[in-house]
Amino acid sequence: MEQKVVPVSLLMSLYIKEKKQFLQECLNSIQNQTNLPKEVLIVFDGPISKENEILVEDFKNSYPESVKIIGLEKNQGLGAALAIGVTSCSQPIIARMDTDDIMLSNRIEDEYQQFLKNPKLDIVGSNIDEFSGLMTNILGSRIVPETDEEIRNFSKRRNPFNHMTVMYKKKAVLDAGNYQPLPGFEDYYLWVRMLKNGCKGYNIQKSLILARTGEDMYKRRGGIHYLVPGLKARKQIYKAGLGSLPDFVFVSLVHICISLMPNGLRGWFYEKKLRNS
Repeated sequence: MEQKVVPVSLLMSLYIKEKKQFLQECLNSIQNQTNLPKEVLIVFDGPISKENEILVEDFKNSYPESVKIIGLEKNQGLGAALAIGVTSCSQPIIARMDTDDIMLSNRIEDEYQQFLKNPKLDIVGSNIDEFSGLMTNILGSRIVPETDEEIRNFSKRRNPFNHMTVMYKKKAVLDAGNYQPLPGFEDYYLWVRMLKNGCKGYNIQKSLILARTGEDMYKRRGGIHYLVPGLKARKQIYKAGLGSLPDFVFVSLVHICISLMPNGLRGWFYEKKLRNS
């Protein structure tokens, strides 16, 4: 397979709890792209495991001119790590990816082509297929709105992009204030500020990322530790975004209900009600 290098930086944040197998599968999916990013920038969000450090070093040795590593002394959280990463990326377009997800081989190519077709676009994403365990064990899909108008309307109540799929213009992100600390909602908070700033969005209507999910994810989205910060975050998103007061009240009530559900019921709700639509 002939691989073309395109002027894109691929940005990831790696922290100590990432599993070696997951990271390996992630890096393999980068190597298998039809279009390779000109730069792969990995932010070490604090110390990482020795085995993952070796894995990344081997990956860097395979692409010595492309892979860049930024090491942070202490764990600062996803938003802070990505903010540093965005400012450090050398290319005008940045693609995001999580270190436990897997890209389909045409992900970079398909999204980059959208920017070539429509230079007015500032952010492009796609749907995702969510899996647990084996890649073939697909639990569901998160389908996001396609057009800029649909994205704007959707953003009033729900996150209009799948974070691990997005490719965006560096300047547009910086003009909107870059990632800012808002644990669990850093991406959503950035999108609404970008949209309010006049940025244009588009979502490719197919899944370009296999995203890991399961009970651990559902546990993180429940309980008082998620309820209270989540309500505060949604208030900030409401103030910064395009939604109305009724939109804020509605999403707050939904957030309260989901946070207080038993984990098994919460998983069912995500898979049956919040996915595939």
